[in-house]
Amino acid sequence: MKTFCLKSLILIFLIISLIFPFSTPAQASSTDNSCPEGMVFIPGGTFTMGSDSHYPSEVSAEDVTVDSFCIDRHEITNAEFRQFVKATGYKTIAERPLSKSQFPNLTDEQRQPGSLVFEPPSEGIQQVAYLSWWHWTVGANWQHPYGPKSNIRGKDNYPVVHIAYEDAVAYANWAGKSLPTEAQWEYAGRGGLQEQEFTWGNQYSAKKANTWQGMFPFFNTKEDNYLGTAPVESFPPNGYGVYDMTGNVWELTSDWYQVGHSGKDHSLNPVGPDKTASFDPIKPEEGALHVIKGGSYLCAKNYCSRYRPAARESQAPDTGTTHIGFRLVSLSR
Repeated sequence: MKTFCLKSLILIFLIISLIFPFSTPAQASSTDNSCPEGMVFIPGGTFTMGSDSHYPSEVSAEDVTVDSFCIDRHEITNAEFRQFVKATGYKTIAERPLSKSQFPNLTDEQRQPGSLVFEPPSEGIQQVAYLSWWHWTVGANWQHPYGPKSNIRGKDNYPVVHIAYEDAVAYANWAGKSLPTEAQWEYAGRGGLQEQEFTWGNQYSAKKANTWQGMFPFFNTKEDNYLGTAPVESFPPNGYGVYDMTGNVWELTSDWYQVGHSGKDHSLNPVGPDKTASFDPIKPEEGALHVIKGGSYLCAKNYCSRYRPAARESQAPDTGTTHIGFRLVSLSR
């Protein structure tokens, strides 16, 4: 009788486990205590990096493996970056005059500190030149995202922007962490899902990330309730418990950029090419560029549409904008 009951219990247990599977490492990782405060443990694994369904720059690599690591649960915020600046006195690239040696033909006035700011077209305009919505703005920086008359009061919990690669590295060194490789970022961004379009699955949702709804750059319907950046953790996390891996702001990685993922098949902890091999044929005059991931609040279905973990873009290392930030990684304890 006891044997029969035991067998019955085992059978019931197996049936329940098939219907209601136990939490996977992806679902349980956010409670792992081996990471520094504010970071999420990402269990190592193997995945297909990139995608063959969208842009040539994303051409995939199979069986890419990364070791376990920790990643910031959200993008670095204004408050966090302010702590760094207060402790070190650091000035971002956007707060420094342009180099006279790099721009010898500019006057002192033209070399004033500034950064690139997104400005939507004037109302009523039906057609604008490509990228004409970006404007070099004197006085724009992380503390004044839209120019000297703007500020970040009340936005401590928003992602810091106008961050160039050198700025992110300086912060990482101070924090004792590092920028993620593209492989680390993408693996964490997928949240444990295999070959899905978005960080939550295959169906786009305006309610799951801060992206652009409507016709870019003319109008934004704000289905996600935001016109610009949103406070971190305003949208649900992915399967690893990591927030904002889709939209809000693009995020810097440590990898130099080249088209596709050639040479990364069946590799362990791959990194990008050497700086000398970095090149984007769409931006031939810009030289070596870094990979940015995740898309931003300016990505729309009709423009960019790179709010996917496989998507990627190139970015000049000496330039920040109103839609580029970062987060960091570290080894687990």
